[in-house]
Amino acid sequence: MSKLSPSEVIYFPLITEKAVNMIEAENKICFIVNKKAQKTDVKNAVETLYSVKVDSVKTVNDMKGRKKAIVRINKKFKADELATKLGVL
Repeated sequence: MSKLSPSEVIYFPLITEKAVNMIEAENKICFIVNKKAQKTDVKNAVETLYSVKVDSVKTVNDMKGRKKAIVRINKKFKADELATKLGVL
């Protein structure tokens, strides 16, 4: 199995009402990721690309056939600041 680079893992941040509520209330941010990416790949990619510490990653395949990663950011960092940098908020 080939190793994915951080830029190949994350496609784009997900912007929905539920995702925005998670950013504000739970310090989590959602990304659409490569189908082949594993949780460790997603964690390493987020930490490398955005210079934050990740506590946990949950992945879900959504109804549109995409893979969604829900990333919990460490308390030392704010998900809303990262979301603002990404243009989500």
